[in-house]
Amino acid sequence: MSSNITVLKREFLEYLEIEKGRSLKTVENYDRYLTRFITQTGINDPSLISDEEVRAYRLWLNRQENRQKYGGTLKRNTQNYHLIALRAFLRYLVKRKISSLAPDTIELAKTPARNLDLVSGAELERLLSAPDSTQAKGLRDRAILELFFSTGLRVSELCSLNTDSIDLSRDEFSVRGKGEKVRVVFLSPTAKDALRDYLKKRKDMEDALFIGLSTINKNKSERLTSRSIERIVKQYAIKAGIGKKMTPHILRHSFATDLLQNGADIRSVQMMLGHSSVSTTQIYTHVTDKHLKEIHQNFHAKGRKS
Repeated sequence: MSSNITVLKREFLEYLEIEKGRSLKTVENYDRYLTRFITQTGINDPSLISDEEVRAYRLWLNRQENRQKYGGTLKRNTQNYHLIALRAFLRYLVKRKISSLAPDTIELAKTPARNLDLVSGAELERLLSAPDSTQAKGLRDRAILELFFSTGLRVSELCSLNTDSIDLSRDEFSVRGKGEKVRVVFLSPTAKDALRDYLKKRKDMEDALFIGLSTINKNKSERLTSRSIERIVKQYAIKAGIGKKMTPHILRHSFATDLLQNGADIRSVQMMLGHSSVSTTQIYTHVTDKHLKEIHQNFHAKGRKS
């Protein structure tokens, strides 16, 4: 059995991909984080990983410049991603009975409570009605926006949809999400109508559900990318007069909070979002807590004298 840390890292990444079913993007990220640890510490044997080595590495991470934000350092969340990868690698070593640092000795840095970027109901309605439904592009873009809000899909999930993914005679379809997990999502009447109108306009035989304009009437494959769809959402936010940040993920947030504010239970929302853990979904309870406070203030004890 090899004790070379680079060999073990490769075997760990293969384990993640094959046995754990992690996406290639996740494997790529873990590879980058672990390579950074190995390069920075100079460790070539897992038995040499110690509390002191990890402490020095964390200090180094904390002082690294954030290339995406001039003048700042790496965000705590980004630092934690590096530590999560290292901890997962150490757990793999335990599974292989290879001597190294105990995984549970690595604690993640505390991060501030996450604030959700949300839009109001009025802003959302303006966004959904912004596309020009008399044009092919508008029909496609309206279908994209309506599908996001109806299903809570991740942008990568929406990009991967094919025309045969959705049966318009039904109000639901299956989608393969993170970790190759399959879940069922549901179509609202407006999303269903938007998809039907868009597909009627399509004259091509391409598999991809959402394609570039050059392929709507031509025989050339051009599936929309995540970046293309992000630009589409941003474009309509500007058109709708929404001054705040608008992304596909914010539409996913809006989907979840809409369900919770209208009485859905958090476990059901967890399943519809495809979250592995309900703790991930609980971020939305902060928003609904505020909503409940407003209800209490507006409706409680109105008949009592002050």
